[in-house]
Amino acid sequence: MTLTLIGIALWYAGHFWKRILPGAHESMGQKAKGLSALIIFAGLLAMIIGVRGAEFIPVYTPLPGMGHLVNLTMLVSIFLFGAGDASGVTKTKIRHPMLMGMLVWAASHLLVNGDLISVVLFASLAIWAVLEIIVINRATGPWQRPDRGPFSKDIKLGVVTLVLYAIIAFLHYLLGYHPFLGTYG
Repeated sequence: MTLTLIGIALWYAGHFWKRILPGAHESMGQKAKGLSALIIFAGLLAMIIGVRGAEFIPVYTPLPGMGHLVNLTMLVSIFLFGAGDASGVTKTKIRHPMLMGMLVWAASHLLVNGDLISVVLFASLAIWAVLEIIVINRATGPWQRPDRGPFSKDIKLGVVTLVLYAIIAFLHYLLGYHPFLGTYG
């Protein structure tokens, strides 16, 4: 659990230090982006290793077949992760598509994982996404909707989403999780 908590703390620090210590961040110039990326990557690595090595402590039992719903929500999540860069129609409808994708991803995983380490990890990342939205909104003020791009970019993103989804599902299968059986356990 300790390693996972350290990873979560590094994830938060890597994302928020620009807002918490703007002077230090600005004084580093371009190096600040590299340092942020390094801190975030270290946090991600710590979270992965921590979760993989954590003891299974049940908190709640997910409903049977919930994995099928998660399969659908994960398609939405992956699509949202890319919507900001796709410059299609979706980008003009949602202010923070990547962070909304993170919220959907975290909530989806809470639907199928009822153990303590999963609850701590996915709830922490959901809280981070909400806090990030609040911090960005306060720093940037009212949303200036971007220009609407062609719907064809959303279609291309949909195809990329399906490919990424297949890869992610395969990786889950390799890790011992079976998303298409309706359960991850």
